[in-house]
Amino acid sequence: MALRTNTTKAKLTDGKVVLGAIISEHAPGMVELFGALGYDFVMIDCEHGGMDLNQVEHMVRAAEVFGISPLARIPDHQPQTILRFLDRGVQGLIVPHVNTAEQATAVVEAARYQPDGKRSIAGGRAHDYNVHVGRSEATKWINSQVMVIPMIEDVEAVANLDAIVKVPGIDVLHVASGDLGQSMGDPGPQLVRAKMREVVSTIHASGAKAGIGGNSATDTEGVAELVNLGASFVTIQAWGLLRLGAEAFRAGVESSLSHR
Repeated sequence: MALRTNTTKAKLTDGKVVLGAIISEHAPGMVELFGALGYDFVMIDCEHGGMDLNQVEHMVRAAEVFGISPLARIPDHQPQTILRFLDRGVQGLIVPHVNTAEQATAVVEAARYQPDGKRSIAGGRAHDYNVHVGRSEATKWINSQVMVIPMIEDVEAVANLDAIVKVPGIDVLHVASGDLGQSMGDPGPQLVRAKMREVVSTIHASGAKAGIGGNSATDTEGVAELVNLGASFVTIQAWGLLRLGAEAFRAGVESSLSHR
């Protein structure tokens, strides 16, 4: 069978920590670069980014060529949105502002075919165009490989966390500090970090996989702290990494010139 394995999901199942770059514009070459660098996945960001579905499909192709899992953050919970992204071949969906167990259940059902969900069936690239693989075999395989990743980024979601972690079919609960802090009333970074530690620990203790977002490219110690508390799915903005490298290069050149 030619259908692709979701290597990020396999690594998480094996207890490994996975790292992914958030890419917010149509940049297939950047997807390829992170694959070449050994990152596990890319988050193709269509919540804040402006890519259309055809551009998403090109980003997915780039990911497939370079062996990195293509995941997409989608703009809403609607089943037709979920369907159209998955039909382009993305291997997982990161879904913003999932605040109740009912919302999480609806997302899971929209992302998987029967008997695990209610996703509408079609051929196309997600099914390798039905070449050398039958429909029943393809749907079963895709169900096993797709990742469903609700985002915990509101105080309502935190309040409902005990119920959300029990929803079958969730692969990762992704805790994002930016909107979580805003939902808390912007109490300051220390209190937001304390809440992140609490939520990650709760998710991990439940047996579910925890993700962390809103990370700074300079805060490697903070990321490591949350990983040590149980987070295993880490996202970082590609732009932040670019800025960090650009600043370091300029500072290095200026420092060397000042010593001449």
